[in-house]
Amino acid sequence: MIAMASLRSWKPSCISDNLLHSKARLEIKRFSLISLPSGRRFTFFMLLLCVGSLITVASFRASHNYALHLQVGSAAASKGSSSGAQKNSLKYLYWGEGIDCPGKHCTNCGGLGHQESSLRCALEEALVLNRTFVLPSSICIIAMHNDKGLISRNHDNVEKKSWTQSSCSMEALYDLELISRKVRVILENSREWQEALLFGEQEENAIVQVEGVNRKELRDQTYYRNAVVIKRKASSLAWFVECKDRHNRSAVLLPYSFLPTAAAKPLQMAANKIKAILGDYDAIHVRRGDVLKIRKDRFGQPRTRFPHLDRDTQPEAIILRIAHWIPAGRTLFIASNERQYNFFDLLFTRYKVFRSSNFTDILTEVVQNNYQLFMIERLVLAGSKTVVRTFKELPTDLSLTDDIKKGNRWWEKPVYTFDNTMSS
Repeated sequence: MIAMASLRSWKPSCISDNLLHSKARLEIKRFSLISLPSGRRFTFFMLLLCVGSLITVASFRASHNYALHLQVGSAAASKGSSSGAQKNSLKYLYWGEGIDCPGKHCTNCGGLGHQESSLRCALEEALVLNRTFVLPSSICIIAMHNDKGLISRNHDNVEKKSWTQSSCSMEALYDLELISRKVRVILENSREWQEALLFGEQEENAIVQVEGVNRKELRDQTYYRNAVVIKRKASSLAWFVECKDRHNRSAVLLPYSFLPTAAAKPLQMAANKIKAILGDYDAIHVRRGDVLKIRKDRFGQPRTRFPHLDRDTQPEAIILRIAHWIPAGRTLFIASNERQYNFFDLLFTRYKVFRSSNFTDILTEVVQNNYQLFMIERLVLAGSKTVVRTFKELPTDLSLTDDIKKGNRWWEKPVYTFDNTMSS
């Protein structure tokens, strides 16, 4: 009896009454212990003690892990490192789970270039605030931007199938370590992010929701500056509208080339193999497909946003235009979303033409969607001696058309003829 009494009065030294979790204490209060035999009451009580302890310890470990993460980041910063991964490892910026994709499904999002403009906008804010940016774990791809036939079709069979994927993981597109050299990034499904959220929920004002607040306020006001997590409610239609001065080139912190050159390692390797085969080459990007949209006005007349684009990207026009910059006989790589396989046959009479479909053996090993293909093609374009783009991105760019890519809100009548001479 003495031994039993001692056993009943004993409890582990690592468990004290004040460690009991509130939920465990509530369950003890609700449960009728009187109805149980004394031995079972003791067993049940000890079980609740252990459950409460485990919950408390789990919360403590999450907080401890995050605190340890803070200490490591602070130690790195104190050494004077200029690495983006170390400088902003203590606090986080989160813009949401989907880039420019309203709703839960990938049905209305823009293309890769559109989404990258928005992602650069968010990364620039993280750079200004000296925070780690929390990336969505995947990026949406809609069917119109996911034509599988661009690398698998042949002369006899024009495939019009789409890849089955409606999204692509960020890690399959980008080298996150490479991006983090400039702006530290982690994924929203990472353990670090989950621990930061758990820690923030236990601290007052550690997680701050913002909407319509500019970068300067977020950087300078103590309330925002001290927050562990800033969650911005960005426009679901287009994140880049949060960058009010995005058209001011001098205000852009991350250039257009930042994300294209941060392609995932397998994509970089595929691009390097293609460039090695091409050797000394030139390249053109011919964007047709999605931008040749025609609609009729109230008088039934056809209108388009780019009135000269269809004309300027015809093979005859391309040959006349690029003759100024690319001599005959050169190796020419063509990146295009044109669906008609034989569309560029006329260029074979003047150049040694290659397209992505010439490198199927290389591409099928790594490409599972058109975004990955476009990432590779951009790297190949960047490696050429002379590159001619469809539209001008910069004033110094060579382009196939003089139509303005951005800022033209008017729908105009398409133009299919030239007046005497080609524009240069």
